[in-house]
Amino acid sequence: MATDNICKYLAEQYPAEFVLWLLEAEPTDIQVLKTELSTEPIRADSLTLLQTGNRILHIEFQTLPASDPPLPFRMLDYWVRLYRQYRCPIEQVAIFLKSTTSEAVFTNQFTDTNTQHRYRVIRMWEQDPAFFLGNIALLPLAALARSDSPQTLLEQVVAQLDMIEEPEQRGNVAACIEVLAGLRFDENLIRQLLREEIMQESVTYQAIIRKGVQQGKQEGKKEEALSLIMRQLARRLGAVDQQMQERIQALPIAQLEELGEALLDFTAPTDLAVWFEEHQS
Repeated sequence: MATDNICKYLAEQYPAEFVLWLLEAEPTDIQVLKTELSTEPIRADSLTLLQTGNRILHIEFQTLPASDPPLPFRMLDYWVRLYRQYRCPIEQVAIFLKSTTSEAVFTNQFTDTNTQHRYRVIRMWEQDPAFFLGNIALLPLAALARSDSPQTLLEQVVAQLDMIEEPEQRGNVAACIEVLAGLRFDENLIRQLLREEIMQESVTYQAIIRKGVQQGKQEGKKEEALSLIMRQLARRLGAVDQQMQERIQALPIAQLEELGEALLDFTAPTDLAVWFEEHQS
């Protein structure tokens, strides 16, 4: 869920860079489209649409190969709806983030009876990291690129991050790196390389947590909200003892959302205990 939010943020924050990467063309009159394709199986948090000239770039980020409905059918459905609404060429790209040998990541078309629909597929673990390391907008994706020494690659990503001079931009990119790197690397290694003070510079850091919890609330997926909060608590406070974990797990989703916002100001384990004291009914 946080991964969806991060990828959508990057594509919409840096649309020209994504158009240049995926269409291999200089963007002209580029804009982010906010469509109303709300009927199932469209998911607003997984759909990124960029329009450049008289062409639409549809980007679909996928963490897991399996989905319901299956991705090929969704891509066909997206194309039909988009073409009906905009009547222009539509380039569709599915980007798989997490390495897997599943056949689903090698499928690039929907086929049934007399219908065949093709789209492009990019598997991040096969991509040359050099291109991504040299681009601030794509830097978070570099952590998922091809490498014989993944830890060295992550160190290179962090080195490029440190070269970003503007504090807020550096913090935002760091927040994106943390979430995406979590698909490949151990949490302790990420925490070791990404300094906490950089993360605190990010205006998206809190938004990542808040949106993830809110989506968990809307979709009834408390376990996803819990996972996100426990990860951020571990980053800020270190290991959370079993008793405190049980207290957090017992919280209703509304209070999880409150905790998700409050934990960004925590600096010591006692802050969590104080928060519970203040929120006891």
